[in-house]
Amino acid sequence: MNSAPAATVAAARTAPAQAPAPAPVESDLQIAGDILAVQHLLQPAREHPVTVAEFAGLARSIAEDRASWEHLVQYDATTRWYHRLRTGPGYEVWLLSWVPGQGSGLHDHGASSGVLTVLDGRLTEHTPRGRLTHRTGAQRVFAPGYAHEVVNDTLEGAVSLHVYFPGLTEMPMHSCSPAHPEHVTA
Repeated sequence: MNSAPAATVAAARTAPAQAPAPAPVESDLQIAGDILAVQHLLQPAREHPVTVAEFAGLARSIAEDRASWEHLVQYDATTRWYHRLRTGPGYEVWLLSWVPGQGSGLHDHGASSGVLTVLDGRLTEHTPRGRLTHRTGAQRVFAPGYAHEVVNDTLEGAVSLHVYFPGLTEMPMHSCSPAHPEHVTA
């Protein structure tokens, strides 16, 4: 005869059966694995940038490292101040300051592409397509032959970083500024 108490047997008959736990939802990371753990898929960091994205990244990293450039900045009321901060194979990095009212004049960069990053203050870029205001942290990438005028039209100083690739060899000036178009009557 079975010696189990009747209450235990009755409880076992009325208890709901436990369903197995649902399988966890798999994420992309669970499916593909951690990209950082797969060393053969990572590209080694380049000593010098070669793509537009890498040049923009270089500008951002310099911008974030204020200690590397802030002590160099000077303001000159008679002309825009500039300082070549760094060079590498096929590129150069310039630091510029702008007092209120200073501008570059309408120009292009010849065969060079570039990245303009505002480090402090605000700069206005005038192009034949219109006007863009760039605040601290803003970045602008441009191709060879891109014509623009950059102006500090605020009452505060501004600082910008310019990366040119290949290095800047010419900066042709254009005769008519989109900030102050010349009107010729017929």
